[in-house]
Amino acid sequence: MMAKVSIGNCTTYEIEKVIKVLNEGIDNIGGIGAYINPGDKVLLKVNLLMKKLPEEATTTHPVFVKALAEILSEQGAVVIIGDSPGGLFNERALRSVYRGSGYEDLHDEDKNIFLNYNVNEVTVTHDHLYLLKTLNVIEILNQVDKVISVSKLKTHGMTVFTGAVKNMFGTVPGIYKAEYHFKMPKIEDFTNMLVDVCLNSNPVLSFMDGIVGMEGAGPSAGDPIEIGAVIVSDSPYHLDCVASKLVGISPKEVPTIQRCIERNMVKEDSSDIEMAGLQYQDFKPLNIKRPQIGGISLLKSKLPTYISKPITRIMNPKPVFDLNICVKCGDCVRACPSNAIQMKEAGPLVDLDLCIRCFCCQELCPHKAVEIKRNLLLSYLVKL
Repeated sequence: MMAKVSIGNCTTYEIEKVIKVLNEGIDNIGGIGAYINPGDKVLLKVNLLMKKLPEEATTTHPVFVKALAEILSEQGAVVIIGDSPGGLFNERALRSVYRGSGYEDLHDEDKNIFLNYNVNEVTVTHDHLYLLKTLNVIEILNQVDKVISVSKLKTHGMTVFTGAVKNMFGTVPGIYKAEYHFKMPKIEDFTNMLVDVCLNSNPVLSFMDGIVGMEGAGPSAGDPIEIGAVIVSDSPYHLDCVASKLVGISPKEVPTIQRCIERNMVKEDSSDIEMAGLQYQDFKPLNIKRPQIGGISLLKSKLPTYISKPITRIMNPKPVFDLNICVKCGDCVRACPSNAIQMKEAGPLVDLDLCIRCFCCQELCPHKAVEIKRNLLLSYLVKL
């Protein structure tokens, strides 16, 4: 079955323009009525990784979310906007993130648009998933009729690119996300888990805010980059294939997409995608600045074990803390799933023997004080 993906051009967060481009994209893949019925309770699963201003391009822009919510409201849907950000999942934390990310004003009871404050969790079981048979998810996921992924186009220090599929990791409550990082340090296992979580969420539609994306040290410490794209699809897996190509990243470079290829969920040559709207050539060619990832697992595949094992500790990428920026808030300590970081008088200290290279410390640092350093020799060997 062909997946439908539509790309629209939008270079501004003026709400009228965003609504227009979103409506065009929805019409291109069959119209809103093909997916959402009047009276449906719909969860807009946005990307609210942490409390960040909209212009920092870490979170799905509130105007993008407002535009989509109003389209759904006009269809007669009840709209709930939510996510489980990094860190604690409680009402106080949610209110802080909503306020800091410009989401508080999205609540509009007259239009049946609400922010989620339900911080309960439920356990679900599955027999058809690849890796997970049991998982804990936010309760609101099971209290709605439809789920929609509303992601942000960004690079990612662990998975190269984060999009519609990885966005659904936010349906897992905060503390459990850290557990998955700890239990699945291998990128193959971790990304298979991400695909399973997305399958469990089963979004009927996926939207990507690529008006302004993030490049470099994503998903939170990178730089905003103007892309001018709004991407709409009936498949989060195929949306990510299109979005990565749009910014100059081969889908095969993205571990979540590679897992989907291996699991026959998408075709490597994209022959299972029906494009609508604009084409790639309608956008200026982009070669987005991306983080170099993964290193040591790739190195092990190129060298015998007796050589690779002794140099693993030296060659692995590692977090480095800029003590001139660090304010010793302790977020990195609390975010570390392997308890590898201690707060000392001078600042954070990481035990590299315990570090599992998930880079949660960088991802959740509110001050961009963490940089991932990679060995120059490793970078050379990975390219061989």
